[in-house]
Amino acid sequence: MKHNELTKERNIRVAHLSTVHHPTDPRIYHKQCLSLHKAGFDVYLIAQEDGHESNKPIQHIPLKKTSGRLKRMIFGTFQLYRQAKKLKADIYHFHDPELMIVGWLLKKRTNIVIYDIHEDYVTSILQKKYMNSFLRKMAAKLYTFFEKIFTRKLELTLAEKYYYDIYQRGTLVLNYPIINERLMDERSMDLPLENKLLYTGNVTEDRGALIHANLPNIIKDISVYFIGKCPRALADQMNEISAEVEGGITIEGVDQFIEKEYIDKMYMQRRWLAGIALFPPTDHYMKKELTKFFEYMNAGLPIICSNFPVWDAFINKYNCGITVDPYDEKAIKEAIMYLINNPDQAKQMGENGRRAIKDELNWSVEETKLIQLYNDLLQNV
Repeated sequence: MKHNELTKERNIRVAHLSTVHHPTDPRIYHKQCLSLHKAGFDVYLIAQEDGHESNKPIQHIPLKKTSGRLKRMIFGTFQLYRQAKKLKADIYHFHDPELMIVGWLLKKRTNIVIYDIHEDYVTSILQKKYMNSFLRKMAAKLYTFFEKIFTRKLELTLAEKYYYDIYQRGTLVLNYPIINERLMDERSMDLPLENKLLYTGNVTEDRGALIHANLPNIIKDISVYFIGKCPRALADQMNEISAEVEGGITIEGVDQFIEKEYIDKMYMQRRWLAGIALFPPTDHYMKKELTKFFEYMNAGLPIICSNFPVWDAFINKYNCGITVDPYDEKAIKEAIMYLINNPDQAKQMGENGRRAIKDELNWSVEETKLIQLYNDLLQNV
């Protein structure tokens, strides 16, 4: 039975759950929830309040905000569990590791519970700077132990290819982008090329914030725009680094979440020189194909990123940018100057990226996999 036939025969209720992510998170809301809604499922989203009423098609059950991580993990999780239990959903799909116990409690013989793994959490724990080496190792072992217990009877969906090497099971539902036809419009490539570099997404030190803030010091004629949530203390540090170059950096998103729609608007505002991802080497990111790569490619931007083996192979495969040592200022300067001095080649890199997104690296393929997974699981309940 096809999924649309199945949803017509039964009013299949689906609940996506998160205490951590913003209610319009791109993967959760724009990709998974909207795709499932379009396929005929009765979709609910239990997530934090977003501060305003909405007429969006997904039924959002807001959680009261809590201050601090510990309160969120205790009170937010309990609040979410109560709301989720009331729904009596056919499928629960949760997105945060702190909700594993909720998933375990919700699992019944007559329903399906899916754990959507967004990150390599063990590697992330091992890189926490606020814990010493012994505590990090103990925390990673405890996390692995509890994860095996609480997810043993649950289904897994994996956002990255290499996660399968860790879990040895689950369904790959990769975080490829929804094709944005407005960004695909070739006319945006006819705007005059500006010496402006763009970074989108959460701004953190392990995502290269300090390296990126230093770029105007390497080449005085360029400026860097950051569009994404950035802690104020980090923003102050970045502004201090670039202080000698007036207008060297612009940060939009200090202590606030930036909606996907606004980021898309910024992609179209001008013809950017490149999208950047000069991350310092960490185990957490070196194995990943960054979501921002796909977004830059969708927008027709050449990419300048770190020369990690996985990233280097990706950029070379699609011929969509330049990889460099993130600590080699000379190499970074040469990469930026190459794009400035060779606008036709820069444009071709952007077009190569767009073509790859259109032909291969897009959400429509993953959407089919997600809906097929739901359909297959429902057949066995």
